[in-house]
Amino acid sequence: MKKILLAICLGILTCTSAFGAQVPESVQNFINKDFPNTNFRFDGAIILPDNTMYLPVFPAKTQNLTDLSIKTTYPVNTTMKQKPDMIILNNNYVLLKVLNTNGKKTVINLTAPPEELQTGLLPQDILLPKGLVIPESLKGIIGNIDVTVAQDTGLRINNTRNKGKKLTTPVEPLNGKTFYISTGSNKNIQVIQTNTKNPEYSLAQDHIINDMKAYNNEFLLVTYFDSKTMNVISLMDEKVIKQVNFEINPEQIIIDKDKKIAYITSGSNSSIYILSLETMTLKKQLKINGMCEKFTLSEDGTKMFYVDRNTNDIWAIELDNDFLLRNIGSFPNVSKIAYANNKIYIISRTKNRLAIVDYETLGFLSELEVCEKPVDLYAHNNELFILGAQDNIIEVLDTQEDIITDKLFLNTNAFATKITPIDNSNLIMITNAMSGLYSVVDTETKDVIKTSPLDVPVRTIVVTNKVKTIK
Repeated sequence: MKKILLAICLGILTCTSAFGAQVPESVQNFINKDFPNTNFRFDGAIILPDNTMYLPVFPAKTQNLTDLSIKTTYPVNTTMKQKPDMIILNNNYVLLKVLNTNGKKTVINLTAPPEELQTGLLPQDILLPKGLVIPESLKGIIGNIDVTVAQDTGLRINNTRNKGKKLTTPVEPLNGKTFYISTGSNKNIQVIQTNTKNPEYSLAQDHIINDMKAYNNEFLLVTYFDSKTMNVISLMDEKVIKQVNFEINPEQIIIDKDKKIAYITSGSNSSIYILSLETMTLKKQLKINGMCEKFTLSEDGTKMFYVDRNTNDIWAIELDNDFLLRNIGSFPNVSKIAYANNKIYIISRTKNRLAIVDYETLGFLSELEVCEKPVDLYAHNNELFILGAQDNIIEVLDTQEDIITDKLFLNTNAFATKITPIDNSNLIMITNAMSGLYSVVDTETKDVIKTSPLDVPVRTIVVTNKVKTIK
């Protein structure tokens, strides 16, 4: 009987860290360095001065360290000051940020929780926020707390790629490809072969490149910041084979492969030009309202959208309705527009918001909080991929339900700036205008399958089949 009582006492003693809710002083000191006056509530909850809440997960095995540091975070390589979704300290304590995802209060939903989370426990006296949902993958941290557990909390974070071997292996759809890169800082087009990081050579240009697109793996169409000419470069002999002249500097290029035409903007001239890609000649000039920027073509090729840089008005052009112009409304600080399921999606880089507008009625449907500094959108197969530059993440939105379903961390310190689809595949490339680095994401499996360095930063990248050049 004494042995049984002793065993029970020992069990109680080993669990006191989870039942006695006081967060250790060393952890409090660590948080107070970045957030003085944090409220360490009596039940164990941690409330930062801006009311951000963290839930402490007490480790199964505590390490008594006085000098604490971060072991890992999600997003990776973030600091306490950046308030990541999860922080694992070097004493094995875990801090889980309370998130508001699609109207639900929850915490990070990892497909493969780290060991510190799998073996840890929440303070058993903690008062959890009303309506909090704990992901099924983290039900082990609950203990005796009465809280809702759900398989799908509305946001899944795929972190299994960190354990895989895909990051350093070649990606099959990129094999035999050539990258043509404009850095935005010089007049050259850098030419890099797949699975290498150094430019093999460069194509000298007379002006700094504004935009660049490829057609049929045969030609590059290039516009420049200070030139009224668009060059057509043959990739076979890497020479300018045609110059298309405009009244005012041409700017952004969008290619419609199915119709074999290119749309080229000239904001200063309030025009969009239609170019035949079969003859490389201008066929039509569309006069529009305002100065066009943030130009985009819908996935189905029926509509174009742009922002008037003077008024912040968004305009739609109905290509299948005699180029009818429609004013969508005014939205400040627009960084990108996308169209899917008869809805317009608009992101604001400064407000970290995604606005959703019904195309038919022009009624405002909803506004969602998204990743910090959203800079680009890509609509594909009823999903919207939102690139957040601040934390180098991609959030995936289901455009049928308009809820965020996945969150992919790029595992880089770079300031991601652009999404480039890779033709004839489910892959997109994420590039960086500040440093030489790119990631490849599979839009079907929601995996980051490759992250590779480049010797040059990327303002614009074009990916083509490797062309045998004539020398």
